[in-house]
Amino acid sequence: MVPGECSACNVELWDCSYSSILSPRLRSPPSLNSASSATHFHDRGNDRAGAGKYVVLHLRFDKDMAAHSACDFCGGKAEKLALAKYRQVLWQGRLLNSQFTDEELRGQGRCPLTPEEIGLLLAALGFNNSTHLYLASYKVYGGEARISALRQLFPFMEDKKSLASSHELYEVEGKASLLAAVDYYVSIQSDVFISASPGNMHNALLGHRAYKNLKTIRPNMTLLGKHFLNKTMEWSEFQPAVQQGHKNRQGQIWIRKEKQSTYTYPAPDCMCKA
Repeated sequence: MVPGECSACNVELWDCSYSSILSPRLRSPPSLNSASSATHFHDRGNDRAGAGKYVVLHLRFDKDMAAHSACDFCGGKAEKLALAKYRQVLWQGRLLNSQFTDEELRGQGRCPLTPEEIGLLLAALGFNNSTHLYLASYKVYGGEARISALRQLFPFMEDKKSLASSHELYEVEGKASLLAAVDYYVSIQSDVFISASPGNMHNALLGHRAYKNLKTIRPNMTLLGKHFLNKTMEWSEFQPAVQQGHKNRQGQIWIRKEKQSTYTYPAPDCMCKA
């Protein structure tokens, strides 16, 4: 890195790097038997750019999200106490205890999807264990143990650490903006993008990908919340209900309403007039 180099230039350089390196690595992953090995993608000289498709999952399930939601994530009394304490430390009392029960919050679609739940959503929508999945995320609440079920469903799941070389990672180590830019760029190049829960990155990509006519799945949080609460629902009922509930949530153009963000809803403002 050149001393005095601006961060915007760094982002541009990393855009070029990820355009020519990481996306092709995702499109030409190793065999299933080596998916969990320590072999780096950058060491494989026979990669063919564009050999396959990949899906980006923005897994918004960090400690902040879990605490702010006031939802229960099946961690028992210890987890509830830990999250309650964290709320006080992080927001200094500005976040009060929710007036709704966990069931009410989930029924209203106000709980972030867990890695297990997003895995079931992807499976219901037709993605399987041959899907090449890129995990765009910060720190997952619960660590590797929390995403183990998701990894079992999608053994071709990768992220920045598994795709990039140690030298490439060193250049962006500790630089949150650059790391986020990397995830954004890989996301905009993907064949499908899905965010576990709405947020700034999801909203920006929703508009950007709509402008480029790319597939972006918007989870129906209310529908999913109600279905996940139904412990007697069979897969034969769950899958068609999820598919039906997401027919119109896969990147179609939504006309911007008053006060809605142009970044999220670029039509009609940013679209060419017919």
